[in-house]
Amino acid sequence: MSDGIPHVTGVDHEFVDAGGLRTHVALAGDGPPVVLLHGWPQHWYLWRDVIPLVAPHARVIAPDFRGFGWTEVPEEGYEKTQLARDVLALLDELGIDEFTVAGHDWGGYVGFLLAMEHPDRVRSVLAANILPPWPPRDRRVALDSWRFLYQPVLGTPHAGRRAGRAIARRGLAEAGLSPADVDAFVSRLEGERGVASERLYRTFFFRELPGIVRGRYSPVALRTQTRLVFGQRDPILTTHGVESVTGQSDRIELELVADATHFVVDEKPELIADRLLRLLASPVTG
Repeated sequence: MSDGIPHVTGVDHEFVDAGGLRTHVALAGDGPPVVLLHGWPQHWYLWRDVIPLVAPHARVIAPDFRGFGWTEVPEEGYEKTQLARDVLALLDELGIDEFTVAGHDWGGYVGFLLAMEHPDRVRSVLAANILPPWPPRDRRVALDSWRFLYQPVLGTPHAGRRAGRAIARRGLAEAGLSPADVDAFVSRLEGERGVASERLYRTFFFRELPGIVRGRYSPVALRTQTRLVFGQRDPILTTHGVESVTGQSDRIELELVADATHFVVDEKPELIADRLLRLLASPVTG
């Protein structure tokens, strides 16, 4: 398939009309379904080195969120709950009921929402470098909220897309991605997709965050087996903050990776694939 979609051996690509959205999805392998969800500033190609390791053991489904990669770019619907509904609509079209989900950054956040709101469908969760969606109890963590002030900047019309491309290019390069791989991601943040990136952050900061702070989500709602892999060189999230927030749930097993940044999936694909396959092989706990 052309359209500028990067090539990964053994991966097929489809465009599926699901829930009123024309969604691009990368598909590979056969077996128990595994849904791979990307974060910002990436798309399905985040999983390029993980898919070949997982596909021999599972049916891999790696979609692009609305506005990202090669999926349609609507004007609305960038709430993370809507992204979760988009995923479920796609899986319904593909005939998939129960699944394991792995997500990085916003993809991990959506994975948490799927598990908390649809525990009957989510078998297990692997999240990477993202906080669960409940507020911290530790005052030290709350005082670190200044670290997230980049979000309204990324959500600012016009300025956000320019700042976003610069931040994305620097962060991906510092994580050791090749120039070609950096370009594969940053080139998809231009034009209307740059606008979608702004909407993603503006929606979160001004519409979703107030509800989260007020306790919209609770750790008791997470009853699904979950592993969170955290690259400790993340420039925004701190180890203390992640330990504090994940420690509120007895369903989350936290794994710290000292020599990885925020982009732990790109940096440690073998580790991510191994942890995902372990989840697939483990019995379901309820």
